[in-house]
Amino acid sequence: MSTLLLAFALMLVIEGLLPFIAPTVWRETFRRATELADGQLRFIGLTSMLIGLVLLTLFS
Repeated sequence: MSTLLLAFALMLVIEGLLPFIAPTVWRETFRRATELADGQLRFIGLTSMLIGLVLLTLFS
């Protein structure tokens, strides 16, 4: 359970970097993401999950 919490904490740190460093860029990127079609968002989500699974497999 502690490993899961550590992974979640690291995700929050990484997710918070762009809004902290460049809030205008983050806001524009988020605005563009809201204009994508559902299929495009699903593809991005699937790709992100697959990359994460590959990285977990390689480094664990």
